[in-house]
Amino acid sequence: MINVIASITVKASERDTFIEILKANIPKVLEEEGCLEYSATMDFQTELPIQQTNANVVTVIEKWESFSHLEAHFTAPHMLEYKAKVEDMVEDVSLKILKDA
Repeated sequence: MINVIASITVKASERDTFIEILKANIPKVLEEEGCLEYSATMDFQTELPIQQTNANVVTVIEKWESFSHLEAHFTAPHMLEYKAKVEDMVEDVSLKILKDA
């Protein structure tokens, strides 16, 4: 199993629109072969001193059966369409691809 944490920094003025587009794409991703989980999350503000938050970062948490399924996801037609829609809204993307310890 492959776990993915994608942190997407978006322009503050575009955050709500970005989230709408991302959420509209989630059902299509969940239908992909090998996709076990795909959810959009945002920082939850607490008073914990070790926590770092950023209101303009959307974190996508993903689980895939294999790396080949994840690779296919990157070029799925709905993902290419999604990327084109949000391209000008995104400032930075950080991707962590993880395996079980």
